[in-house]
Order: sequence, then structure tokens, then C-alpha cells
Amino acid sequence: MITTSIFDLFKVGPGPSSSHTIGPMKATYDFLQRVKELSAEQKKAASTIRIHLYGSLSLTGKGHGTDRAVIAGLLGWLPENVNPMTFNNLLKNPSETYDINIGDIDIKVSETSVKFERKKYISPFANTLVVKLLSESEELIHEEEYYSVGGGFIHRKGEEEIDVSTMQLPYPYQTMDELKALLQQTDLSLVDIMLANETAISGLSKKEIYAKIDNILDFMHKAVKRGLRTKGVLPGRIQLRRKAPLLFEKAKSRVATNDSFIIFLNAYCLAASEENAAGSIVVTAPTSGASGVIPGVTYLLKQHYHYDRQRLREGMIAAATIGFLIKQNASISGAEMGCMGEIGSAAAMAAAMLTYCTENSIERMEAAAEIAIEHHLGMTCDPIGGYVQIPCIERNAMGAIKAYNAFLLASSGNSQDQKISLDSVIKVMRATGRDMSKRYKETSKAGLALSMTEC
Repeated sequence: MITTSIFDLFKVGPGPSSSHTIGPMKATYDFLQRVKELSAEQKKAASTIRIHLYGSLSLTGKGHGTDRAVIAGLLGWLPENVNPMTFNNLLKNPSETYDINIGDIDIKVSETSVKFERKKYISPFANTLVVKLLSESEELIHEEEYYSVGGGFIHRKGEEEIDVSTMQLPYPYQTMDELKALLQQTDLSLVDIMLANETAISGLSKKEIYAKIDNILDFMHKAVKRGLRTKGVLPGRIQLRRKAPLLFEKAKSRVATNDSFIIFLNAYCLAASEENAAGSIVVTAPTSGASGVIPGVTYLLKQHYHYDRQRLREGMIAAATIGFLIKQNASISGAEMGCMGEIGSAAAMAAAMLTYCTENSIERMEAAAEIAIEHHLGMTCDPIGGYVQIPCIERNAMGAIKAYNAFLLASSGNSQDQKISLDSVIKVMRATGRDMSKRYKETSKAGLALSMTEC
């Protein structure tokens, strides 16, 4: 049964990566709260905090800002309210230390407190971090192991899984077929069902849910606007120059041509994605690495199609529906699925949004999402130098264009003639992710990542 909140899928936080930045920040914040609850004797003996990063967190963590993120969490910062400028200034000076208050004493941490482990570590998830509180003699006082599973979601080792069978959702479902059956049985709309479930999960009223969706859209569109007006070079060794402002000017100069809306869409997606790469505040949609697709599409719908707030809200709910199904039955993590888990998921969500906003048809919405995933199957996650820049930024624009085309393809035919269901393609996605070499899943050890080895 799907029990994810819309506001767990769409989360506000700093870029460049939800699994490498937002997740680890939440993990070390959780660790901080736990060690504050230790006995006075244990805290008095504490001298050192050490963070060990494994898997993709180790291989690409520098470029993804994981070292800054784990320090930020220990400082008591959370993704939704962190100042991006202050966050990006962490660890700029290798000799700088930070005081971590664990209740009664302060413990100093620095760049050397973060260990990028390259040895194999047996763990149920690709992105693992182990946080230790040690005495002066290196005796272990407290330890926690966390898994960053994509989209900013984390699991803690030993934490009891929520027994979803005890949750009372008015309309439980786990697959698209089950959701369609509910729609048929109840004669309710998709939005009605999703709002009822969201109220049961989060305790929010319909008015409060819409207000929070509006807030998410505002954060998305602020990222687009910032990206459209910000020029210069992105942080990191690649020295990649931003393209969105120039592309936006080109789009305005060609406004009378047939292809101008495609150039605008590209500019909007690049703008939000470049902001993510710069470590600015973005929205996971469903991940930070894919945080340009849905913001770009919704900005296009608002500015060019003049969709009102209510239609955009319903489009976001349709997008979340597809995101839930993928997260539940496959994964949105690049470290597990490659980029089909990030851009592929975002494209499917955007395709569903476009279709539902236009036609309000669950069958065509399903077809659009299926087409979008189908044509991202097997896409590698191979960021150059571990930075969420190449190919990630342009891939957001390409994902949005594929989403738009999936919407056109789904809208132009009879959805009853669609041979492959969404449930089927999500199963294929899961199997493909399992079959893919780990080298192509966010490690920077293969694929395009090898084209600039100096980075």
C-alpha cells in the first residue's frame, strides 16, 4: 500500500543531490538528536564524531556536496530551512573547524571528520553512511547506520518499518490497476482519491494541502526565475558555464517562430537545473538531480498556457500519483536505477501532469507516463567528476521534451490500444535497474564520466 505524502515526494532543500545532500543532512541531524539523549556520563566521555561514507556517497560525494551536507546536519540545519550561501561556504577552508553541541559539551568536526571509504561495505542499499561518536581513546560510544534511498528519503538501520497494514487509508492501492479499479468503483476523480489519502497520511485539510502545493510551485518557479537571470560559471572543477539566460534571450527573439515554445521549455528546465547544480534551493521532483523537469513544465504551463492555480495543483497531484507508483514498485534513486530512476521518473510524472491537465483522463495519463518511462529504460547515471552538471543539466531539458512528446503520443491515439501498461513498464524498470552494472549507477566510474578524467 502506498503511504507516501505528496510533501515527502516534493521536498524543498539545497542542491545538488537529494540522495547525496538532503538525505545525508537529515541522517546526521537525526544522529545529533540521538546523541543528545545519551547519558551525561557518555556525553562527558565523547571526543570525536566521525562520518564514514560508502558506495556512491563515497565515489561522488565531493561533487555532490555530501561532505558539506553531513556537517550541516550535525550543526542542526535541516534542508527546508538551510541558507544555501552559508551551506555552500561550509568546508571551503580545509583547516576550519565547527563546534557540534550535543547537549552538555561541544565536539569539533572538520573536513577530516568525513571519511570517503572506498572499501566494500555490505549494506542493503547503495548509499550508506555510518556515523560514530568516539571517546578520546577511540572507544565507540554510539553508532548509527543510515541509508539514503533516493529523493531525500532515508532509512536508519534497526528502525522498525511502518506497518502499513495498520494505516487506515480511505482508498488503499499499490498499482495503477488497483487505482483505476478504485476510480471505477467509487466514481470519484483521481484528485478526490489522492486528497482523501493525503489527508489520512499527513492530517492536513484540503485547503492546507492546496496551500502547500502552491508553496511548492512557488519554490519551483523561484528557482526557474533565478536561473534565467543568473549568468556565470557553476561551482566545481568542470567550470561549466550557465546556458539558461542565453537560451531564454534566444527564445524571446524567436517568439514568432513555431519552435519558440520548445526553446522556452529548454530554458526553463536548464534554469532550475543550473540552480540545483549551484547548490541553491530547489524542489525534489522527485529528486534534486531531476529538479528541472517538472518546474520547467509547470512554468511553461503557467506563463504560456496560462493555466490557473487549480489546474496546476491538480497536475501536481497527477504527477505525484505516478511518482508514488514508481517509488513503491521500482525506485527513484540514481544509485539503484541509474538515471531512468531520476529523469525517467520525472519525465513520466511530467507527462502524466500534461495529459491530466489537458484531458482529465486516467487512461491517457497512464499511457503518457508509460511512454515516458519506456524511452528512458536503461539510461545510465554517469556524472562527470561527480558533479550534477554533465550530463545532468541538459538531461533535465531532454526529459521535459520527452515528457511533452509522450503527452502528444498518448493524446493522439486510443489509450485502449496501448499494448504495455504502466504497471508492466515499472516492473521492467525495476528489473533493468537490478541488471545494470553498478558502474553506471551514480559512481562516475563508467560511461560519459570517463570523457573528462581530469575532473
